[in-house]
Amino acid sequence: MDGNGNDGNAHGTGDLGLRPLTARSVVLSTLLGHHPPHLPVRSLVRAGEIFGIAEGTVRVALSRMVAAGDLEPRDGGYGLTARLLERQARQDDSLSPRTRPWDGAWEIAVVTAERRPAADRSALRQAMTAQRLAELREGTWLRPANLVRQRPPVVAEQCTLLTGAPDDDPARLAAELWDLDGWARRARALRAALEAASGPAEEFTAAAAILRHLLADPLLPDALLPGDWPGEALRQRYEALREDIGALLSEHAAR
Repeated sequence: MDGNGNDGNAHGTGDLGLRPLTARSVVLSTLLGHHPPHLPVRSLVRAGEIFGIAEGTVRVALSRMVAAGDLEPRDGGYGLTARLLERQARQDDSLSPRTRPWDGAWEIAVVTAERRPAADRSALRQAMTAQRLAELREGTWLRPANLVRQRPPVVAEQCTLLTGAPDDDPARLAAELWDLDGWARRARALRAALEAASGPAEEFTAAAAILRHLLADPLLPDALLPGDWPGEALRQRYEALREDIGALLSEHAAR
């Protein structure tokens, strides 16, 4: 499913991000959900047909996505470019997060580089968000040290990295850094929208919104989460739907 975009802190339920289905979203979601992310043109055309998108429309979308740097022609089909391979990796991590037992320690990154141009500041903010750190104050980022992942070079280049722990209640600090109640409300609303969907197209649209929301899950240790946290249940429901849609795509492509 298409993980393009990020809900950020907008976790209200008024706008669930159920974006209209387009040829681009179908192609991108199909490839992002496929390992390896490469498919023949015929398969991508038939994926569009499932959702009522004409072959000509899909082919135009493919040409435009190549021009935009999203896709590259390969072996009679199309594959994701390096930039979108990074997005696929982030998607995979959001669905199957690599965690370790939490001992109470927190990751702390303090910006110590001086005279940073705007592009460097923006790159660091994007990296910190992708790493699921939150900003306590300008230039100070932190999160519980329960995730296993590589730090991108931009973090080491601009920050001093520390490990520590708050003196006060860590659950209270987590609630200040992340809108956990808002995330949970939106997760439940998206799950309800998925269950109310009628047909593959509506399910596909709801699933894409769910994936965007999962990318904003802070993936905190259980000890820091409110009771009845819906994150894992939402991931499992999404994975089940992705398998169903994948089977539908495979069945249609084989015709």
